[in-house]
Amino acid sequence: MAPISAEALTLIDSITRDLNRLRGLLQPQKLEVGDPKDPRNKTADGKLSERGVEVCYRMYDAGLTRYAVADGMGISYGAATHRFGAWQKAGGQARSRASID
Repeated sequence: MAPISAEALTLIDSITRDLNRLRGLLQPQKLEVGDPKDPRNKTADGKLSERGVEVCYRMYDAGLTRYAVADGMGISYGAATHRFGAWQKAGGQARSRASID
């Protein structure tokens, strides 16, 4: 049997992540973040605080979509998309969680 190429493995990983996110949509997990619109999640200039970024990441951990995160956090879809990319780069669900307390 021939070895699987790196591209094929990358595609399989991508599909697996997408399927896991879809499972999260079908069976939503309870969020451990309280109110995503908590004032502590944003700085005085309206940007996400460190706590807000972690809350955003935890919403992605729970399988929420970028639309749901944008609506829940009160941020733009573009900002939610940016944070989704950062969440993926940080390791997605395998990343180290920061404290939100």
